[in-house]
Amino acid sequence: MPRRVVVIGVSSKWGSEIARRLARLPEIEYLAGIDSEPPAADLERTEFIEADIRNPVMSRILPGTEADTVVHCGILLYPESGKPAGALHDINVIGTLQLLAACERTETLERVIVRGSAAIYGCEAATPYFFTEDSASRTPLRTRFQRDISELEDYFGNFARRHPDVVCCMLRYQPEIGPQLDTPLGRYMSLPLVPTQLGFDPRLQLLHADDATGALEAAIQRPVRGAVNVAPNGSISLSRALRLCRRPTVPIPHPLFEPALARLGDRLGAGALYGDAVRFLRYGRGADNTRLRSQVGYEPAFDAEAAVRAFAAGVRGRSVGPSLHLGAVADRLAGALR
Repeated sequence: MPRRVVVIGVSSKWGSEIARRLARLPEIEYLAGIDSEPPAADLERTEFIEADIRNPVMSRILPGTEADTVVHCGILLYPESGKPAGALHDINVIGTLQLLAACERTETLERVIVRGSAAIYGCEAATPYFFTEDSASRTPLRTRFQRDISELEDYFGNFARRHPDVVCCMLRYQPEIGPQLDTPLGRYMSLPLVPTQLGFDPRLQLLHADDATGALEAAIQRPVRGAVNVAPNGSISLSRALRLCRRPTVPIPHPLFEPALARLGDRLGAGALYGDAVRFLRYGRGADNTRLRSQVGYEPAFDAEAAVRAFAAGVRGRSVGPSLHLGAVADRLAGALR
């Protein structure tokens, strides 16, 4: 059971939420959060330490906390507003490398839990119905983000091999969704007119936000060694998901879908990651959650369809922004097809 916990990336939604949950546990003696900017909300019992994980100063800060548990919530899945796309690589890869160097110097460390991504499996036409954790090495690395995730996992795996006394758990998350969760995928599914790829109806697993935090809390209290897929039970097709959201669609020939999505990319907050989104919305991806349920001991409260239904109930009638009404979306799509 963790006693002294440090949450990396505490100003993120997931870092703040897990810090809030851990603060309620009486067995937690000390709780700290490290980030380059303070969290938006006041976090009870959490000592905030301002630091950038890309800075070598982490190797002095982390050992001083005498942490037995480090929870890495600082991996970015989408570009940050106003920052270049290259910052994603620096934070995810260089930042993780510096964090692991700090972990090397933390003699009290017993467990490290990383909130990673199932994007390491990629999105391909011919894949297993559900990826198991040992499938990552069998798929090609086609995008920059997928290569970054693979690289940081390699660093993490090397650390785990050098420190067999430390329980190292890599959580591979499927995309999260929720009525109050603002993500590029959620904004895409909230468009008044949703572009889809003609001839493709991908099978999706969208994880409810409550299960995303619940699985992380369970993994902190009962960590297992190696990778663990964090995904709901079952899957749902994109067409059914959009019907549940009551969103009309406009099918676009798939060679033209990428430029169409690129025109919407800034508004959706996908930035340079729209190439990953194109593949995800063409082929989809499924991940087997057996290890999450049987070894971590977490049973998702929402299956794939229930997660979309909960999201749909919150987005009906909601627009993405004042400039993205139906006519604006149609104009942007028409411009991409010219």
